[in-house]
Amino acid sequence: MVGVAMRLAPEGPAPSATRRRGTCCSYEDFEDARRVAERMDFPFYVIDLRAEFRAGVVDHWLSDQAAGLTPNPCVRCNGSVRLDAMLELAGRLGAQALATGHYARLGRRGSLTTLHRACDRSRDQAYVLHRLDQRQLGNAVFALGSDESKTDVRAEAASLGLGTAAKPESQDLCFVDTDMKSELRRRLAGRFMPGPIIDGDGAPIGEHEGLPFFTVGQRAGLGIVTDRPDATPRYVIELRQATNTVVIGPRDALRRSNLEAGSFRWVSGTAPTAGMRCEAQLRAHGRAHPARAEADGPDRALISFDAPVDQAAPGQSVVLYRGDEVLGGGVIRRAA
Repeated sequence: MVGVAMRLAPEGPAPSATRRRGTCCSYEDFEDARRVAERMDFPFYVIDLRAEFRAGVVDHWLSDQAAGLTPNPCVRCNGSVRLDAMLELAGRLGAQALATGHYARLGRRGSLTTLHRACDRSRDQAYVLHRLDQRQLGNAVFALGSDESKTDVRAEAASLGLGTAAKPESQDLCFVDTDMKSELRRRLAGRFMPGPIIDGDGAPIGEHEGLPFFTVGQRAGLGIVTDRPDATPRYVIELRQATNTVVIGPRDALRRSNLEAGSFRWVSGTAPTAGMRCEAQLRAHGRAHPARAEADGPDRALISFDAPVDQAAPGQSVVLYRGDEVLGGGVIRRAA
């Protein structure tokens, strides 16, 4: 057995009143991992993936944010940076499998490796793994996806004398050191500008600071002063990049019955030949909605919901399930 940690994001400044705590990739994190390896008597390495992480995750995240989209960088990181690099290293080390700390499960159906939710739904991470292909899944081991809860895992670590048994959990996003708005202002300086806020009829309501600071479905922080304390709450309905416009309206205006997803990946590697029944999930820890999906080309899917949904933000991932099995997923392009 060989232990490996990845250096992804540059280590930020020392924790302070303004820096968000609980990030990963710090010197202390690597030292904790090294001490575990010493305790369990196996070799330990740190591989530097900062350049790959910047190009494959952070740059895409910034471009999407600047365009008024709602990206999920954890999906891209798990699908095209971390697992690829680790599997390549595992091959060079002659390892038979790659074990990770993801909360998910694997199964078999004939010659296929299937991907499933973790038994502990509160910890489930299958959503962010939906882009893994058969090669990646076939060489992976998700040891934490079975019946054990986080409490059970910590108790087992404590029984082994591991100092990380009570370590606080890391938070998303690992490369954000402060609050999200401050981080976007810093990283996107010069790539956003003020613009109009309008209602669904096109009437001007106010002015916004920039599209990166809004997402479809957002209610708080709109900067809109209502004229009555009992006014109907308003939400971000649409972000129009072409005109740098934020459209707001009542919650009912968020409801969508159909969406188109691009960059779509099917876990089996093969798209269904006709529409199929499934459940579609629009957030990493959101509910799954009954739907029908069909492939529309090699990397595009069309999804129709049994009942309208109100969380279809362009740029976010939509992941399809049948029961606890992940069928595939892609990036929301349009919703209607």
